[in-house]
Amino acid sequence: MPNSSDQQRLRDLALLRRVRDRIDREYAQPLDVEALARGVNLSAGHLSREFRRAYGESPYSYLMTRRIERAMALLRQGDLSVTDVCFAVGCSSLGTFSTRFAELVGMPPSVYQRQAGDVAEGLPACEAKKVTRPVRNREAPALLPPLP
Repeated sequence: MPNSSDQQRLRDLALLRRVRDRIDREYAQPLDVEALARGVNLSAGHLSREFRRAYGESPYSYLMTRRIERAMALLRQGDLSVTDVCFAVGCSSLGTFSTRFAELVGMPPSVYQRQAGDVAEGLPACEAKKVTRPVRNREAPALLPPLP
């Protein structure tokens, strides 16, 4: 029979799944850690610690990754400006959006938009999404110089 600490951990995991699901659904809304924590009756600090322990990244990092993934899809379509994409995915600062985009994808959003058509051209949408998915839990790899 599970002890009370095991039962609490299971309850916390269920709450963390609810938070992650909410981020997945509402990524374009103005979410912050305090609002997410209030939604599951946890403190922001406890939510952040437990989320990182369970998923390997902070709730904010997970939210930004969701936003960047959606931004990549919108930029591949090519009919919105980078600024419009930034606001469409829920970011309120173009500078923060561009910085985080470059960290995850390895290039600024404007460069990605120009090159994205070439990378995904002719691929079904599901394959294009896999090929162009941002790096998770670490920054984009640095470009290495070509071997001699």
